[in-house]
Amino acid sequence: MTLETVSTSKAHGGTLGVYKHASSATGTGMTFSVFLPPQAADQGAKLPVLFYLSGLTCTHANVTDKGEYRRLCAELGLIFVAPDTSPRGDGVADDAEGAYDFGLGAGFYVNATEEPFAAHYRMWDYVTAELPALIAEHFPIDPARMGITGHSMGGHGALTIGLTHPDMFKSLSAFAPIVAPGQVPWGHKALGGYLGQDRAGWRAHDAVALIEDGKRPAGDILVDQGAADGFLAEQLRPELLEAACKAAGVDLTLRLQDGYDHSYNFISTFMDDHLRWHAARL
Repeated sequence: MTLETVSTSKAHGGTLGVYKHASSATGTGMTFSVFLPPQAADQGAKLPVLFYLSGLTCTHANVTDKGEYRRLCAELGLIFVAPDTSPRGDGVADDAEGAYDFGLGAGFYVNATEEPFAAHYRMWDYVTAELPALIAEHFPIDPARMGITGHSMGGHGALTIGLTHPDMFKSLSAFAPIVAPGQVPWGHKALGGYLGQDRAGWRAHDAVALIEDGKRPAGDILVDQGAADGFLAEQLRPELLEAACKAAGVDLTLRLQDGYDHSYNFISTFMDDHLRWHAARL
């Protein structure tokens, strides 16, 4: 698979690159960023990799610019990959009213089955198959040491993908995730719009439902949630994940961080903790 290099820049002894490619999963061009720590320059190096899934309205650039991960990734020898949140381009369907929580920038990491979204909104295949294969082809990763994390909608994606593919993603964490989209307004809109109104089909993309249905991560889970997050009570509902994990015997570390909101000020504050969490397990 061919990559187009958009830009590269040296950071903390490593290289931050932005790349484009033609995606077979989405049928569109896709953009992502990769941070290669300095250890990647060692001949024959095969390094662990962390995939970060972003939230509503974001592109690859939000965490790339605001995540404050490069210094510690350079120290730990951890490759960091940040894809976009949806397909984009001519002919890609969007929300009819241009809402922020559906359509462009809001792919919810599912394979859409409903028209007009089914043709391009195949972010599940993109993140679980095409992108890891592309990264393995072009960058010095160890495919046996891959982890996944994300924020909000991306936290939802990380949890559902990590629970469904524990053989692929050996470490799992999330920042302020939508843990039970089948029980909250964001999820009702997105899963209904992309997958149809049969709620039984939503369970494969709902972390709480997946745990209830027997899915398990490769190991333990770390979740950080801001206590001052304006979306906490209506959209995020971490207590539902806590209850499901407790009932199923899943080892969850859920940390409610006093005074923190939903922004990248919150994410960047606790990014080091998540990077160390993944590095220790990879």
